[in-house]
Amino acid sequence: MIAAISHIARLTRAGFVLAREGVLGLIDPMPLPTAARGGLRALRLLEGRHENGTATRLSAALTKLGPTYVKLGQFLATRPDVVGPVLARDLESLQDKMAPFPQKEAEAAVAMALGKPLKDIFLAFGPAVAAASIAQVHRAEAITAEGRHALAVKVLRPGIAHRFRSDLESFYFAARNAERLSAEARRLRLVEVVDTLARTCAIEMDLRLEAAALSEMAENTRGDPEFRVPAVDWERTAKEALTLEWIDGTPLSDRAALAASGLDLKALGRAVMQSFLRHALRDGFFHADMHPGNLFVDDAGRLVAVDFGIMGRLSFKERRFLAEILYGFINRDYRRTAEVHFEAGYVPAHHSVEAFAQALRAIGEPIHSRTASEISMAKLLALLFEVTGLFDMKTRPELLLLQKTMVVVEGVARGLDPALDMWTTSEPVVREWVERHLGPAGLLEGAASGARDVGRFLGEVPELLQRAGSLAHQLDAATRDGLVLAPQTVAAIGEAEGRRTRWATVALWMIAGLLAIIAFSIVL
Repeated sequence: MIAAISHIARLTRAGFVLAREGVLGLIDPMPLPTAARGGLRALRLLEGRHENGTATRLSAALTKLGPTYVKLGQFLATRPDVVGPVLARDLESLQDKMAPFPQKEAEAAVAMALGKPLKDIFLAFGPAVAAASIAQVHRAEAITAEGRHALAVKVLRPGIAHRFRSDLESFYFAARNAERLSAEARRLRLVEVVDTLARTCAIEMDLRLEAAALSEMAENTRGDPEFRVPAVDWERTAKEALTLEWIDGTPLSDRAALAASGLDLKALGRAVMQSFLRHALRDGFFHADMHPGNLFVDDAGRLVAVDFGIMGRLSFKERRFLAEILYGFINRDYRRTAEVHFEAGYVPAHHSVEAFAQALRAIGEPIHSRTASEISMAKLLALLFEVTGLFDMKTRPELLLLQKTMVVVEGVARGLDPALDMWTTSEPVVREWVERHLGPAGLLEGAASGARDVGRFLGEVPELLQRAGSLAHQLDAATRDGLVLAPQTVAAIGEAEGRRTRWATVALWMIAGLLAIIAFSIVL
């Protein structure tokens, strides 16, 4: 009861801030029950005067509510199936920038995380150079195996884990009650949405996992001439502190500085797009927050990415899906693109491949009649997901994250070269993956992998037979003196009868009877 009151109080405060900032005016009252519509009208009386646009109002409200709500907004920007496409686009403008916490607190937090006095770890530890909702970054110097080096130290905000835990418990409270009361909430799986947000936040608040993501991407991109990531200083990294190589580069957000340095901006735009596609297709592991502030160009002209708190993964099945649909649209092979959706299991088999190919043609043909600067792969994927909704294609969160990241990457690439042809730029990377994995060499490799799987299964057959025999012996022992229902089953039947819920009682007795039949069959 006390916990419920606490959750209600926190959610009431959040509702007040949202109402005050005019955010509740974005809600369509028509689908709501009569009582809820009345409550919405009453809350809107709290609105202040606002001259700013929707995105600014929503961003201001979420920023006032604190870091958990900022992360919630950023996460919901990747879920247009939950908040709708218009609000998702507005949420994409939400910036994760906060005032830094005091220098002394940062120094104490780093010393505690690394288990040593700060003077024994670093030669110098400067003020914060960037601050976000979960952590902030400081420039430091230390003696490494290669000599004296500048380092970037990312440190978690003190007390941030407790703050997130409290807010997430309130989100769970709201989601569970919404699903209990609303069929629409159950359809949207709000509890599952909060689960995903909680996992994302947990990963971001363990900086060792970000270090591992950096290390994995460094291995994946070791042979890439146009892209690299900072090296991790594992000796000075812990759960609450992450130490990296300091990047002296020009941020992609500073176009004037890039142009003044004499860089080929068109080539740089191609590198941004092709690097992202290589990571997504070749590696199945991509940076999911590639905005200009997280991308630099070093002295060698290579792209350098930072801030690996949000990463995306694609299985081989999803990579094949992505490569083949892009390749199909590039070559206007709508039949093959439709077949890929069915083969991947994304569109149920009871639908017509021909009808789906027709819907894809309605998306693809207008694209080929436009100039290169008007074609957007991100918009293509958004339209694709919209159409597939008509064919009962279930939401794929990992593909939504990919589409959201592609929107950002396209924006960065076109900021460097407004006339960038996305299809011509993407085609070599997509074609290389298709030929490598779906051509003759890929098919032979897949056959060899299948043979290994069959051999592994045959090797496990004796153990499986032994387990089956053990299970038969256990069932025989359990039923030798007749079937005995577990106390929990008897109690459940009694409780059902006590409440006179006839159908629940019938179901429980049917289960008990089925168990008896199975046991009797085994004994015979």
